[in-house]
Amino acid sequence: MRQNRWKKAIASLLIVISCTLAACGGVGSLQGYSNGTYGYQFLYPNGWIPVDVSKSDTGVDVVFRDLVEYSENLSVIISDVPADKALGDLGTPTDVGYRFMKEASQNSDRQPELIRAESRTDKGQTYYTLEYRVTLPEGQMRHDLATVAVKLGKLYTFNLSTRESRWPQVEKLFNAMVNSFKV
Repeated sequence: MRQNRWKKAIASLLIVISCTLAACGGVGSLQGYSNGTYGYQFLYPNGWIPVDVSKSDTGVDVVFRDLVEYSENLSVIISDVPADKALGDLGTPTDVGYRFMKEASQNSDRQPELIRAESRTDKGQTYYTLEYRVTLPEGQMRHDLATVAVKLGKLYTFNLSTRESRWPQVEKLFNAMVNSFKV
C-alpha cells in the first residue's frame, strides 16, 4: 500500500513537470488570465503583476507589467463597434494596422512604424496580429505587438510593449503571448 502511494506521488510529480514544460514551450513559465465579464483570455509570464486601472475611462480593462523590467507591459483595451460588424469589415490587417498607427501618432509624440500585419483564425474567430517599432521623443525606441479581434459589438486590442533593445530576448515570449489571446 505504501509502495502504491509512492508510485502515485511520483506519477503526479511527473505529470506536473511535463505539463509545466509543455506550457512553457521554451518561452518561460506562463500562466493564464481569464476575464469572465468580457469573455477574453491570454497567457502572461510569471513575475508580471497587475496594475490598478479601475479609475480608467479610456477603455483599458487590464494592465500587467514585468516586476523587474518595468517598461515591459501588456494591456487589453475594449472599445465599442456596431454589433453587426466583423473584424474584416474594419479592413485588412494592414488597413487596421495603419489606422491604429495614424491614431497613435496623432494623439502623442509617438512615431510608430508598422512592421507586420497578419490575420489568423482560431475556432472560427478572426484575429489580426500587428507589430510596430515606435520612436518616442528623445529618440528612444520601443517594440509593440498587438492582437485585435471583434466579437459581440466589442473591439478587443491586446497590446504588448518593450524597449527595442530588449526585443531580441523577448520576441519568442511576446509572440507566444500575443497568439494566446482569445475572445
